Amino acid sequence: MSKVIIIGSGFGGLSCGFILQKNGYDVTVLEQGTQVGGCLQCFSRQGVKFETGMHFIGSAAKGQTMHRMMDYLGMGDVQLDALAPNGYDTVALGGEHFRFPNGREAFIEQMADYFPKEKDNLRRYIDLVARIASASTLNSLTSDERDLAASTEYQTRSINEVLDGLFRDEMLKSVLVGNLPLYAAERDKTPFSQHAFIMDFYNQSAYRVVGGSDALAQSLARSIREMGGQVLTGKKVRRIVCNDTQATGVETAEECFYPADTIISTVHPARLLEMLDTKLIRPAFRNRLSSIPNTTGCFSLYIKFKENAMPYMNTNYYGYRASSPWDCGQDDFLYMHHCHEPQPRYARSGVVLSYMSFDEVARWQGTTVGHRGSDYEGFKRCRAERLIGAVEKLCPGFASAIDSYYTSTPLTYLNYTGTAAGSMYGVAKDIHLGAAGRVPYRTKVPNLLLAGQNVNSHGIMGVLVGTIVACSDLIPKDSWLNVHS
Repeated sequence: MSKVIIIGSGFGGLSCGFILQKNGYDVTVLEQGTQVGGCLQCFSRQGVKFETGMHFIGSAAKGQTMHRMMDYLGMGDVQLDALAPNGYDTVALGGEHFRFPNGREAFIEQMADYFPKEKDNLRRYIDLVARIASASTLNSLTSDERDLAASTEYQTRSINEVLDGLFRDEMLKSVLVGNLPLYAAERDKTPFSQHAFIMDFYNQSAYRVVGGSDALAQSLARSIREMGGQVLTGKKVRRIVCNDTQATGVETAEECFYPADTIISTVHPARLLEMLDTKLIRPAFRNRLSSIPNTTGCFSLYIKFKENAMPYMNTNYYGYRASSPWDCGQDDFLYMHHCHEPQPRYARSGVVLSYMSFDEVARWQGTTVGHRGSDYEGFKRCRAERLIGAVEKLCPGFASAIDSYYTSTPLTYLNYTGTAAGSMYGVAKDIHLGAAGRVPYRTKVPNLLLAGQNVNSHGIMGVLVGTIVACSDLIPKDSWLNVHS
């Protein structure tokens, strides 16, 4: 049986592991941390659970793309709770609130209520979004129509350029990018195709995972083990061992060697390069991967609410004090509640996310969690109190409902996920970089493949596309991908 070592137990690593183990490979997933999941990890304080990365998923209604993939991946034990279909996202901008409903026609009608002169353009916009999204490898599961030409064109055109060509109303353009914290988009840089994939994904349906997103990771890890594979924690890969022609295995920090016929790395490219000391990887490739920019980092405010003090908010709330989402500052935020049980009446916990540059915390780099010093704690406390005030202005009653809170910064992301500069979503997409800004699935080490959020895109959808491509290098795609068509 061919041995596969997978580095990293985020959703990319675990989904690759499940598919390969199910299709006859001997899989071992190695995770440096104490729990599996990567950005699916959760943590608990005072008996209350908090999400750290993946807060909701899309296209998971019966028959939709994610539902079918979750079915194939054996996730029947994962319980989902639908966000409000008439407003899964709420954007607060310019003193007004704008709701994003699920469904093509509902979205057009709702946005046309806000912007009646733009209704025809809204229809053209949502049709364009659907055309581009159809090119996704995942969307081919539920549609025979794929417009690859449209996807390619809009990988080279920025979000704001395309929206400028579709609409006249500046407020509408700002509202449509109101969810940009989901992918840390940048003006004149982020391709419209990324916006389209994400908009289409959540417009179909949107759900939170009951009990926390770590349920996804635990389900996959359990299934891999039940099929005979291994998922090991506390196994930090220090080196990918290569001979003159290929990789032979990996060596962990405790000097254990795991032989492999194939290795799949799902870690950030910067971490991967640290593991590779081989002439098979040329300096030009190293320099290119090292120079790809990363998305911004974030400050996370984890809120424990007083008992029965905060009604459960069945929408994701994007609050902006700036005139446009493109001008995000530290007072702009994404605020979400944790779904601890099906259809909860009150929230026990929530999270508020706000952009934070790594430069703001760089002076504490090299310190460890819990040992960064009183000045760092004071810095976080000041930022937290300011952010609480910003949320309170748009959501009155928020501050009085808080029992306690916890915080994290890009340094925390760096320690727990290994992303360069503690970026939210790994490498950034930039239309000006072309192929030089992309992380390839294959490397010059012939049996070393790459997957995870940096290869295609972040988020459960983007990561699954990367999983499909990586696994299809080892298993003919037609033999498994359409198993539930």
